[in-house]
Amino acid sequence: MIIDDQASTRKLLSNFLGNYFDVVEFENAKAALTSMQSGKAPHLIVADILMPEMTGMDLLRSLQEAKIETQPPVIVLSSVENSSEKLKCFQLGARDYMVKPFNPEELRMRITNLLAN
Repeated sequence: MIIDDQASTRKLLSNFLGNYFDVVEFENAKAALTSMQSGKAPHLIVADILMPEMTGMDLLRSLQEAKIETQPPVIVLSSVENSSEKLKCFQLGARDYMVKPFNPEELRMRITNLLAN
């Protein structure tokens, strides 16, 4: 699952990662969370932090509060390169954090490693 308010980033990720995985896109975390609550649980989430309506941090909090037994790993993909923001994400359950601009192949490898564990 890709969650990013920037259409260009979603398309880049979807086109690249779609060669390796089944990809679903959402332009905000609120729509993604609604989808998950309706039973469409992803195997992994790649989410931006700065988004309208519901931020990536809000999504992490919601997932943490839901206490889902098989919670999907979350990779944060953000333009925010700030140590305190990274720590907040990890405290809220993010499994990885990458800063934009990013190398799509590196992201694919991180996804592959998370799914293998």
